Amino acid sequence: MPIFEVLTPMSVLLCFLGVFIGIIMGAIPGMTATMAIAIFLPLTYSLDMIDSIGLLIGLYVGGISGGLVPAMLLNIPGTPSSLCTTFDGYPMTKKGEGEKALKVGITASIIGGFFSLTILYFFAPMLASVAINFSSVEKFLIIVFALTIIASISKGSLLAGIFSGILGIFISLIGTFTDNNEMRLVPPGLEDELVYGFSLLPVLIGLFAIGQLLQEAEEGMETASHQKFDLQKGKNKFSFKLFKNQKVNVVRSSIIGTFVGMLPGVGGSAASITAYSQAKNFSKNPEKLGTGEPEGLVASESANNGLIGGALIPLLSLGIPGDSTTAILIGAFLLQGIEVGPLFITSNPDLWSGIIFALLIANLVMFTLMFFSIKYFAKIVLIPKYVIFPIIVVACVVGSYAINNGIMFDVWTLLLFGLFGYIFPKIGVQIPAFLIGFILGTQAEKYFIDSLKGSGGDLTIFFTKGPIAIVLWILILASLIYAVIDSRKTKKKAENQQAA
Repeated sequence: MPIFEVLTPMSVLLCFLGVFIGIIMGAIPGMTATMAIAIFLPLTYSLDMIDSIGLLIGLYVGGISGGLVPAMLLNIPGTPSSLCTTFDGYPMTKKGEGEKALKVGITASIIGGFFSLTILYFFAPMLASVAINFSSVEKFLIIVFALTIIASISKGSLLAGIFSGILGIFISLIGTFTDNNEMRLVPPGLEDELVYGFSLLPVLIGLFAIGQLLQEAEEGMETASHQKFDLQKGKNKFSFKLFKNQKVNVVRSSIIGTFVGMLPGVGGSAASITAYSQAKNFSKNPEKLGTGEPEGLVASESANNGLIGGALIPLLSLGIPGDSTTAILIGAFLLQGIEVGPLFITSNPDLWSGIIFALLIANLVMFTLMFFSIKYFAKIVLIPKYVIFPIIVVACVVGSYAINNGIMFDVWTLLLFGLFGYIFPKIGVQIPAFLIGFILGTQAEKYFIDSLKGSGGDLTIFFTKGPIAIVLWILILASLIYAVIDSRKTKKKAENQQAA
């Protein structure tokens, strides 16, 4: 299908704008791709779905890629997936090879992005074609599997992660019960405002934008202007010939990033760390990694951009949000009345093609903007937070107020969940787990009730439906076992560090 039969000039322009804004927000310490998408999500309500996808995909790609700028120049990961970029990027900057480091990272990013795009194009329809015949039983078990991801992403405390997910489910059930139109779990006096429960958009923006801003404000409004960096004081300039010796590294790291992205709940930092550790294992000079070697940058950046296409595979084919960013993308589809899942690709062929083309354009725009203008983007890290934060707060409030044609309660919802986003980390409630529970809670309820109606109330239907149900139960158990083992390893590692 020709690209311009799907994408309009407006969608291409919005994709370009999304990449540009995403790079800026990814490059500002404290901002993330998730926050960028959350802030601009209200705009998608008034846009055509193809246009809104262009904007959101641009923000996603730009936000992830922009994180390498502060990682290399200030030793501050712009996004969690840029953690390993600091290991070699910052030492290169201190040696006067900042521009070379940035261009190595940008080139590795577009390779990883294109690799994951190819896997997404071929693998997602294949997975969706298997899931297209799922009944409400299989759909419910998929939701249960997605909810077990909460255990997998629980960092520090497995029990706290499970509690966070259950709390999210509980909050999602506030409102009218669809089967009998009775109100439930609604505080007295708020029956009219919460007849349909809390709106998804203000909840998302509050948790990931307002909450993050409050945390950053607590830490202080210091700028990076006191830090000096020279992008190029040495003679060792960037050359594409550098990648001749990095072919295996860049392909291996792109594969790792893509397939880690396909595993719901694992996350970008895990992809980057895994790719970096493998690069070190296979390196001819492993002792040099961490001292300013391009090899480490190639591994980290190709993996974290490979994550993007990989993370979209379970989202578009099964409706499973693997992390907070893809959960917000589900919010964008829900705003347009589109349900992601097994039927998504076959029911929305133009939209599916639009996502593929938007990813292609976004990666090309990201590379062009950053590679040829990196000296200017590098200055973004010097922008004071007290200039950026008020603009973001105003955008969040206006977006929340306008999304349902001017309902003030949505603004109060924004502020309430913004406060939750600030308090939750302090009391051990994990925001990604809470959000996944909030999004999937009502779906789990719907498919559970539909399954019981079809079986006449017989609960054994969930275990005797057929081979697909058995496979899903195996995946659910495997996910829980992995979460328990990972939690024990993390706890043991923390105890060993304290003992040391």
